[in-house]
Amino acid sequence: MNSRSQGMRVKQGAEGHRAIGYVRVSTSDQADFGVSLDAQTEKIRGWCQGNGYALVEVLVDRGLSGGRCDNRPALQEALRTVGRGDSLVVYSLSRLARSTRDTLMIAESLDRRGADLVSLSEKIDTTSSTGKMIFRMLAVLSEFERDVISERTSMAMRHLRSTGRYTGGFEPYGYRCVEGSLEVIPEEMEVIQVIQRLKTEGESLRSIGKRLSERGITTRTGKPFLPEQVSRILKASA
Repeated sequence: MNSRSQGMRVKQGAEGHRAIGYVRVSTSDQADFGVSLDAQTEKIRGWCQGNGYALVEVLVDRGLSGGRCDNRPALQEALRTVGRGDSLVVYSLSRLARSTRDTLMIAESLDRRGADLVSLSEKIDTTSSTGKMIFRMLAVLSEFERDVISERTSMAMRHLRSTGRYTGGFEPYGYRCVEGSLEVIPEEMEVIQVIQRLKTEGESLRSIGKRLSERGITTRTGKPFLPEQVSRILKASA
């Protein structure tokens, strides 16, 4: 399988039904056979054979996150390829999109072209009004579930930081990692207090960075504080 597609085109089925398959795997998912490119493709091929659809092509986005739909070339090509009466077949909604907004936008794009969506894991088939309703409900519930998981993860990370346990990644500003635990850096804590005070006084993120530079306060690398760095410090210290 190449980075674009399976490269296969076949004649239409006896009933004239055509299907375009779409599969995606992100870098973090590649070790998980359950959602591997080959596993998704075989599920799609099996569904097409069992339902009288000619699988015209399988388009592949390899190593791309599903956070956005506009930066996945294979998905965009799939949406351009489907025509009236065709179906876009995916292994699951999570392979298609990660937000309700993108999922519904894709559904509307298919609807405009007279095409349908089939998601095998959720047993969704938008050729029926019931399928369309279930599809929209599941898209909302899927996003809700991801938001809950993200919220719980954030709470756990804050708890670990509050107990002085290092959670990995970059050491947060104001702390250093010593043998797996976070220790306070007094000088940086003073900078955090200055940033918080300036924000309370109504200064913008850019203005705060400028004020710090005027006082000779720089980042750990000796560079001026950028607005996004100031924002991260404020969020982490909230």
